[in-house]
Amino acid sequence: MSHLKRIYLAGPEVFFPRKEHRSIVAEKKRILEQFELEGVDPLDVEMEFPEDEAKADRGHRIYRANRELMDGCDAIIANLTPFRGISADPGTVFEVGYMIGQGKPAFGFTLDNRPYQERAGDTVLDDLGHTIEDFELSDNLMIEGGIEASGGKLFVAERPGDHPFFSTVLFERCVEALSTQKK
Repeated sequence: MSHLKRIYLAGPEVFFPRKEHRSIVAEKKRILEQFELEGVDPLDVEMEFPEDEAKADRGHRIYRANRELMDGCDAIIANLTPFRGISADPGTVFEVGYMIGQGKPAFGFTLDNRPYQERAGDTVLDDLGHTIEDFELSDNLMIEGGIEASGGKLFVAERPGDHPFFSTVLFERCVEALSTQKK
């Protein structure tokens, strides 16, 4: 798949301490470079925020900047390890959907190998009596289904790794699958 050049790197790492974020992103980009691909991280855009700028305005500017980055990418690799709850980071899920909506392939990985229902308490109803989906998938069916429909794949850890949110092995599997994909 030599026409793929730029890969958007989505995930909760943007919320990690700066040093940890940089280390993980450097590893992702190193792996991609081995396949002659360029990794594009949401924080690759340098933005300045005036002190008097409203927080909501800052948020909207970040959204537009990240959307522009995604528009310039050919595919996405997303870290879909549950973050701050039982499911993937909602911003990351949006980014996956945005890229799929553009007809671009999506690949992902998760370090939590429990099915979604098990993470939700291993019951059919929540405390409010609402159904908890049980399709023995890693996350909500729309996430995994969308990835598959895009021609991508979700890779699930067999066991926890050294880092609770990143696995070089799973990321490499995403890159290998992406690089061999025919479009």
